[in-house]
Amino acid sequence: MWSIFLLIFLTLFSGIAAWLIFLWAAKSGQYDDPERPKYRMLDDEDEDKK
Repeated sequence: MWSIFLLIFLTLFSGIAAWLIFLWAAKSGQYDDPERPKYRMLDDEDEDKK
């Protein structure tokens, strides 16, 4: 019986931890511009330095 409670606790703890990590990532700007990184590799760095 204690193993069921342990699994329920671990599941709830993992879910809450994942939700907190998601909230932290959303608030820190990780999802602001999902399109920019794939075009950044095409930018010419020499133009920025001139």
